[in-house]
Amino acid sequence: MEIPDFSDLTAVAINCTLKPSPALSHTQGLMDVSLVLLEAHGVAVDRIRAADHDIPPGVYPDMREDVPGGGVAIDDWPALAARVLAADILILGTPVWLGDKSSVASRVIERLYGLSGELNDRGQFRFYGRTAGVVVTGNEDGAKHVAMNVLYSLQHLGYTIPPAADAAWLGSVGPGPSYLDEGSGGPEAEFTQRNVTFMTYNLMHVARWLKDAGGFPLGGNSAADWAAGARFGHPTLEER
Repeated sequence: MEIPDFSDLTAVAINCTLKPSPALSHTQGLMDVSLVLLEAHGVAVDRIRAADHDIPPGVYPDMREDVPGGGVAIDDWPALAARVLAADILILGTPVWLGDKSSVASRVIERLYGLSGELNDRGQFRFYGRTAGVVVTGNEDGAKHVAMNVLYSLQHLGYTIPPAADAAWLGSVGPGPSYLDEGSGGPEAEFTQRNVTFMTYNLMHVARWLKDAGGFPLGGNSAADWAAGARFGHPTLEER
């Protein structure tokens, strides 16, 4: 089996655990399987634990400066956003709480949304030409719900989502061992390990295609041209 050269690709992995470093993160444990595979193929990986940073809620690029009526004093997001925008691949990891993604993950997605109206050098929305996936862990049901929510949000912002772009491990419902705990069975669970492997390779394949194409194909999807009056053959709207 011939694997393409992925060594010029870059990835950013944002762990949205509620626990700041150096606390053990079970979500990071599953994410690390993917990151080891990426690095084995030469992909440069940037790791971010969101809880280690001051990320105010909001949907503006910089909550210190862009907020009508005044912003906050501290916002680490602009520096983190630069790292996200430098990456071909985004992997967002989150635990399940109350059947949903973590509050930290919601905040990160909100801040990504604050950048989604900006344009790339093709006049498309900013996140076009990048690919994304999600990793989920927990001790309660909800992994597929979380994956649907996160992957929908990321594609809405402009990320390209490949097939099988999610991987999850859930222990028994209620209190019990988590992914990295001794005897949990998580690191040995074939279903989970197959899924995280397929997700990782599919992310690399799609990122390879997008990078080789110079970004997401241009045609009928330029926000800049639409704003200038183009309607790309829309059946009822006239060109301005």
